[in-house]
Amino acid sequence: MIKESKAAVLIIIVAALGYFVDIYDLVLFNVVKAESLDQLMPGASAKEKTSTEFFLFNMQMTGMLIGGIIWGILGDKKGRLSVLFGSILLYSAANITNAFITSIPMYAVVRIIAGIGLAGELGAGITLVSETMSKEKRGYGTMIIVTFGALGAVVAALVGAQGKAIGDFLSSVFGGTYANWQVAYIVGGTLGLLLLILRIGVAESGMFKNVKHTNVQKGNI
Repeated sequence: MIKESKAAVLIIIVAALGYFVDIYDLVLFNVVKAESLDQLMPGASAKEKTSTEFFLFNMQMTGMLIGGIIWGILGDKKGRLSVLFGSILLYSAANITNAFITSIPMYAVVRIIAGIGLAGELGAGITLVSETMSKEKRGYGTMIIVTFGALGAVVAALVGAQGKAIGDFLSSVFGGTYANWQVAYIVGGTLGLLLLILRIGVAESGMFKNVKHTNVQKGNI
């Protein structure tokens, strides 16, 4: 029982941190879109930039729609843990890539990929927690994950507006110049990659293990 409790606590921590980074990236585009488009579309009119903002946001939402279906099927076929970390890895890589895009088409492609990754983390995390904890306590686990995840929006706003210090540090280490919006994307991607280290010791859902090698149909849309 103690071992199971420790496993549940670790899963909650990983899922909560994952959702934190997930929400960070989900709202980040709305935080930095104006600054990033000012740099990528010099001389464009306000109407053109507004139209591009809607286009890029729709690309992210399209990715989330696609990702919701893909990760849902994979979660049943390959396991909740695989989806949890696969989605975190995908949107973390997309975040870092987003800091170095140089055109609107590149921006759109990266937002679609990020959206696909963003769609998997919460569903997999909540499912993993729900299937690991007892029915009496799983509500608390969900509450912790969602509450902590909401803080990601706050941090996204802070980093998006006050990224100069981090940008100066990156410049001193890697050279070059980094705008606030680039720093914000790099921070989000780095946080996600660091989160993957916590995968060590996280156990798969016992419920999934019980049906993994049975004839129960899995991943049927």
